[in-house]
Amino acid sequence: MADHNLKHIDGDDRGRIMLYALSTCMWCRKTRQLLGDLGVAYDMIDVDLLEKQEREEVTEDIKKWNPDCTFPTVVINNDKCIIGYNPDELQAELQTAR
Repeated sequence: MADHNLKHIDGDDRGRIMLYALSTCMWCRKTRQLLGDLGVAYDMIDVDLLEKQEREEVTEDIKKWNPDCTFPTVVINNDKCIIGYNPDELQAELQTAR
């Protein structure tokens, strides 16, 4: 995966938080907003904006966590995956993540 497609958003370090999103997805925007409201640092990729080869590689990474490859997909510390817009689960997980 090319680093120039990875966007880092600054905030409190709660571990490695990776958001796989689509630029046109309302639920992905809500997840970004929630992460911003929580003030956590995270990395994100808008999968639909990637070139074909990169999109295929990232999609394979996502399928390891979310076989249906739906969005948003949030991976926390390469240990926990939250699929879809799930503010309660995301907040609970980030309170304990480090």
